[in-house]
Amino acid sequence: MTKEKSVAKGLAMTDYAPDPALLFKAETLAEALPYMQRYAGSTFVVKYGGHAMGDADLAEDFAEDVVLLKAVGINPIVVHGGGPQIGAALKAQGIESRFVDGLRVTDAATMKVAEMVLSGAINKEIVSWIAAEGGRAVGISGKDGRLVTATKVQSEQDLGFVGEPDDIDTRILDTISKAGMIPVVAPIGVGADGQTYNINADTMAGAIAIATGAERLFLLTDVPGVLDKDKRLLSDLTPAAIGKLKEDGTIHGGMIPKLQTCIDAVEGGVDAAVILDGRVPHAMLIEIFTRQGAGTLVRQG
Repeated sequence: MTKEKSVAKGLAMTDYAPDPALLFKAETLAEALPYMQRYAGSTFVVKYGGHAMGDADLAEDFAEDVVLLKAVGINPIVVHGGGPQIGAALKAQGIESRFVDGLRVTDAATMKVAEMVLSGAINKEIVSWIAAEGGRAVGISGKDGRLVTATKVQSEQDLGFVGEPDDIDTRILDTISKAGMIPVVAPIGVGADGQTYNINADTMAGAIAIATGAERLFLLTDVPGVLDKDKRLLSDLTPAAIGKLKEDGTIHGGMIPKLQTCIDAVEGGVDAAVILDGRVPHAMLIEIFTRQGAGTLVRQG
């Protein structure tokens, strides 16, 4: 090729103007590369719940995100909730719901319905969402293979069959992940005596994150993250900072137990825990693969 032809070719290449949307996508992929390399082989535990579960578009986005994580070499473990769905099922059967400190009082009849909804309908629905996006998932509960041995939560008021994880046997999760599949876990545990327990999904996810040595714990919820008194997002927190925010009343209500789960996780060896708004499309990918991130990240100081 003559010099003149080479210059002409270079000019032609320079003059080419690609679609800005395609450029943006390419730049986003390039930005994501170092994060993909960093997290390849890591385990991420994702607690999925809230109103996002009832929105078909957001459910599709969530399934796409989980499948993408698996495709780039990350091992996601999904732990799901289902409080609204349990409430609706109980109402349909004429069973009254009662709560103490945010935990559903669970008698024998309530426990039966909760297990049916969590281990049955919701668990298999999430598995089907992931399959629809090209992934392979296995739905289990904490009872399967005695994955989660639970003990009864001790409280001033008897909560019935509400439990908390006492021991996590990660072998079944390891087996599923190593086979190229995604575990989807319903928050049901079993006692040493065989009794079935309803477990808070945040608590379950935190315990599994610690037991598996997860790099990240994600709690997808219905708020942007932790907000200060001026309603601005606090993007980075430490356990010490959280303590001060609780003392001055900035953090209150349902955010307190979520942040306690985050603190327990990072103090138990998880690198970071993140509270994310599950109503934001692809919030998890924004948090993982961009410099800006999303939500509130909690790590040791």
